[in-house]
Amino acid sequence: MLLVFIFLYLISGTSDPYVKFKLEGKQFYKSKVVYKNLNPTWNESFTHPLRDREHIVEVRVYDKNRTADEFMGSSTISLKNLELYKTYEMELPLDDPKSKEDDMGVIIVDVCLMFRDPWPITTWPHGNSNVETYQGLSLSNQLKNQMWTGVLGITLVEGQDLPQYGHGDIYVRFRLGDQKYKSKLLVTWRERFDFNQFEDNQEPLQVEVCSKRGRKGEESWGMFEIDLSRLTFNERQLYTHALDPGKGRLVFLVTPRPCWGVSISDIETAPLEKPDERSRVMEKFHLKNSHKCVGEVGFLQVKVIKANDLPTTDLNGKSNPLCVLELGNCKLQTHTIYKTVNPEWNKVFTFPVKDINDVIELTVLDENGDKAPNFLGKVTVPLLSVQNGQQICLLLKKEDLESASKGTITLVLDVIYNTVRAGIGTFQPKETKFIEENLKFSKKILARNIYRVRKISTAVLYTLQYIKSCFQWESTQRSLIAFLIFLVTVWNWELFMLPLFLFLLISWNYFQLTVGKASSNQDLVSAEDSELSTEKRGLMDKIYMVQEVVLAVQNILEEVANIGERIKNIFNWSVPFLSCLTCIVLFVSTALLYFIPLRYIVLIWGINKFTKKLRNPYAIDNNEILDFLKRVPSDVQKVRVQFYIHKPLLTSL
Repeated sequence: MLLVFIFLYLISGTSDPYVKFKLEGKQFYKSKVVYKNLNPTWNESFTHPLRDREHIVEVRVYDKNRTADEFMGSSTISLKNLELYKTYEMELPLDDPKSKEDDMGVIIVDVCLMFRDPWPITTWPHGNSNVETYQGLSLSNQLKNQMWTGVLGITLVEGQDLPQYGHGDIYVRFRLGDQKYKSKLLVTWRERFDFNQFEDNQEPLQVEVCSKRGRKGEESWGMFEIDLSRLTFNERQLYTHALDPGKGRLVFLVTPRPCWGVSISDIETAPLEKPDERSRVMEKFHLKNSHKCVGEVGFLQVKVIKANDLPTTDLNGKSNPLCVLELGNCKLQTHTIYKTVNPEWNKVFTFPVKDINDVIELTVLDENGDKAPNFLGKVTVPLLSVQNGQQICLLLKKEDLESASKGTITLVLDVIYNTVRAGIGTFQPKETKFIEENLKFSKKILARNIYRVRKISTAVLYTLQYIKSCFQWESTQRSLIAFLIFLVTVWNWELFMLPLFLFLLISWNYFQLTVGKASSNQDLVSAEDSELSTEKRGLMDKIYMVQEVVLAVQNILEEVANIGERIKNIFNWSVPFLSCLTCIVLFVSTALLYFIPLRYIVLIWGINKFTKKLRNPYAIDNNEILDFLKRVPSDVQKVRVQFYIHKPLLTSL
């Protein structure tokens, strides 16, 4: 097999250029972006296997933009007449048929054609000493370029002297290469996130403050860049950057840190298969070292062995599968195996674990040249469910992970972590995903969510009805036992009994599960079955179902809004009588709580509740607080009341 070795190092005529190389319409290499340089130097080399010497390599140059990258011209490299093991320096003029410019610039490359296993190449023309020595196929370089060597920790602190009113929602956008982060719509953010830093990527950190009005209106208040090459590992740098005139300042912290535990290797050289490496990892996360490197929770190794019976995407009944692994915001991928539905990757990937509650996602894609890859299947594995060293064969699922796709994937996973660090990390803010899917309306998801809310509300209502039945003496034995438990508990109540009660409740549920082995997913399965049955309904049934669901959502939202507005209107003195009455009740409650111990007040309340039905069998049970809130008008009712008040006055005039 022949190999083409290309060394890319110069172009002129663009601003933020990068280069794509294609063969038979499929991209096989993409260079890094050189920012703000009309004569950039890449110093990049790569190899690619060829089936014959008749191929023509297409070279396409793009200008990196924040929205859509701009095409800057293309050229071709003919390999037909090249001699083996001879380096050719080529000056390729760029051309764009749609452009009226005659001079689009040039790109300079060194090209060498060779057999698969030549002797190492150690020198290249032009005195370049930064090019790596050739040691095999371009596959090794492509896999290596995925690995990050550092982590850039960014803490978004606050905005100072920002305009307060009439400027919409304010947020901050960060970008480092392909990694993007958008803050919440606040002024004092206090948000923290991490970007991965790659050794061969010297791109600056881009920061932009924006103001959003409505759905489409967006105004930039200033954009600037941070040169990361001047920062030192583990040293925190505080930035207070002035925005556009009159827009204030932005305050944030940047801390670069080294990263450990990222690698891609073959099955034979898996890190945990080496005794020395495994003992080093075990020592690093041993309990006695819990106080060291608290942020490094654990170590994950994933052996991606093979996939079987994948869906076909080509006309010849084959696919070009690759596997993408994601853990939080960290992503690695295998090489592509062409024209097969039973690929064998036999690659080992390792990740540093930041949160033991994370889920490793493996997505099998079909490479589709310049177009977006086709989805073939996906699986997710919680780290806490991993059985170390066990080979598992998982069924691939569709993108929503709710139904099965075609094919399987075979994996071996190992997770080594420190229990103390993992426990501490569980109580810290969860890492935010940089890329979030755009939510779309789905009546299936809406119906399922309504079912979930209804299930929870039903359980709450059942519990309340059970407690209410104790007050109603529907069962004399049950009410008497509840009354005695209430008296004994309240009289002997201490604060430590609350967590003790919750502990006993959780322990009792665990005992019930271990004895009964009850499945907690039966209701969800039945819900899915009911949803599938609704798919078979007629059009009118579906319309009525959606109307019922939307009406239920509307009523729930209205009740929540009414309660919030009524509480607000009490404090706003919208109805002075009710606000005065609230003041009196609060004053009396304060005096009672000051002079009378809380234990006695709860006893009096409970005795009244338990004996109310005995004293008056025909009494109507009520909730005084809710009954009071219903008297307070909501904002909608305030408008209606004011309308009915003023209308007769206007009529009389």
